[in-house]
Amino acid sequence: MLARAVTHALVGLEPRRVEVEAHIQDGVPAFAIVGLADKALNEARERVRSGIASAELEFPRRRVTVNLAPAELRKEGSGFDLPIALAVLAASRQVPRDELERHASVGELALDGRLRAVGGVLAVAEGARRQGLERLLCPAESAAEAALAGVEPVPVRHLADAVAYLRGELEPDPVLPVNGAPPVAVPDLADVRGQERARRALELAAAGGHNLLLGGPPGTGKTMLARRLPGILPRLEPEAALEVTRVHSVAGLLPAEHPLVETPPFRAPHHSASTAAIVGGGPGLRPGEASLAHRGVLLLDELAEFARPSLEALRQPLEDGFVSIARAAGRVVFPARFQLFATATS
Repeated sequence: MLARAVTHALVGLEPRRVEVEAHIQDGVPAFAIVGLADKALNEARERVRSGIASAELEFPRRRVTVNLAPAELRKEGSGFDLPIALAVLAASRQVPRDELERHASVGELALDGRLRAVGGVLAVAEGARRQGLERLLCPAESAAEAALAGVEPVPVRHLADAVAYLRGELEPDPVLPVNGAPPVAVPDLADVRGQERARRALELAAAGGHNLLLGGPPGTGKTMLARRLPGILPRLEPEAALEVTRVHSVAGLLPAEHPLVETPPFRAPHHSASTAAIVGGGPGLRPGEASLAHRGVLLLDELAEFARPSLEALRQPLEDGFVSIARAAGRVVFPARFQLFATATS
């Protein structure tokens, strides 16, 4: 018996369709996952087995093979737990297969069957919309984020709820539209007394989108002024806000209550941060501080303390507005159009 569920893997910020195929056959009971899965995904076997049992459903006592296609695309993370569990249940005829194939799904399973939020739900929802899928089954905490992509999210809190919905026994809760987030208290430039030339420099930088370097002796207020630049920047336009939200979603930094980032982000990495932490990369090819500051401000406090490779790596995003990272595992592109604000002791 064979069943399929649809989800998406992320390559940078781009969603790639993944078909989760579950096949059940006679033989010694076993559970195998194939299709170039990473360690976190291979551990899904235990989460799925325990989650199905906790939902008072039956895990097949036969040989179960789950294939993540296409096999050449590397899959990472725990967001595949829900589609794997639903595919196994559909293959064992506990969930309607046709109904499952009309939905995309994403989410991490707890051992008691609860669903936990994962990063990148916005990008997964965008992939589902491009594929023409009707709805996205996702954790309730991620429903507002998924709605930003223009698909209809189906918020579920437990695997049993997802099964009941697919069987037609449960109507999903309505997802309210995302309203503007409450204003965040940021340092106000009006609090600064004196420093007329520095204040004027901040105002010109904010108005023209210029990069800025402040130099001076220690204790003259360089960092204090830098932290007040976001407070005089305008709110993001809707398209820009969605760009920023997409990056922060992949990084797993979005709050569940107000997932849309409407104010320019402000990032201030420590001078000991590695090159991968600043421009992105690492084992999972994740966005770095330069991309997290997209459409906002990147503060490098005490510029001379940063490693030279990290500073040289910022040349491309400053010139082109994006970061291109090439590794043996593949190549990804992250947006990185930010204002650079640096301070230096003179």
